[in-house]
Amino acid sequence: MVRVILGGDGLAGFATSGLTDHYVKLIFPYDGVEYPEPFTMELCRETMPREHWPRLRTYTVRAWDPDALELTLDFVVHGDEGLAGPWAERAVPGDELFMLGPGGGYAPDPGADWHLLVGDLSALPAIAASLEALPAGALAHVFVEVDGPEDEQKLTTAADARVTWIHRGDRPVGVGLVETVRGLEFPDGDVHAFVHGEAGFVKELRRHLRVERGVGLDQLSISGYWRIGVDDEAWRAVKRDWNRQVEAEEAAAIAS
Repeated sequence: MVRVILGGDGLAGFATSGLTDHYVKLIFPYDGVEYPEPFTMELCRETMPREHWPRLRTYTVRAWDPDALELTLDFVVHGDEGLAGPWAERAVPGDELFMLGPGGGYAPDPGADWHLLVGDLSALPAIAASLEALPAGALAHVFVEVDGPEDEQKLTTAADARVTWIHRGDRPVGVGLVETVRGLEFPDGDVHAFVHGEAGFVKELRRHLRVERGVGLDQLSISGYWRIGVDDEAWRAVKRDWNRQVEAEEAAAIAS
């Protein structure tokens, strides 16, 4: 993983609302294409052919310092593969980056009896921010899948957090997470769960939590941040239909 800290006057209007899963959409124009000035996505969409629209990549905010105007983002880098990862690996002071946002929708519920935080590397920034927001003594079971021990990070929290790092190794993404959550003895009381990452394992865990554990939708923040085999644009194009199908299958399973 590569950590990039963004700053400058362009962040003067950036505002968050106390959520711990804030995200931004990074904008990557195509090389050699002339874009309208001043540059905005609205102008691009209004005046340019679709094939020249800049590409978007979604990243969770790791930290935001409004006093210093510094925004911290963590990138998963797979060598030259992808778009944002290679940019982050090559980034140097003075580079310019465009973005949209922030968005978001989750913060740990202070009224919950305990918390369940589950994710792969793509969800690690939000999990880390959520742990920092938990009050002293709050019970949290945390499961994070990383490639190996070199990807583990120091997580800071005042909570009673039981953090388990799952090393993926040669297994498919999320297999270890599904096995571990299935084997967890749930504490008594109401859980507030945050489960995000690759869409395949998220779908399995959603069914497990909703159907087998009886966790209500109001107790659950769950979404596929990404999907194996497709880029961000392709995943966004099908994500709504994917979610509808998951919800229909889930409703049928609960009804039966």
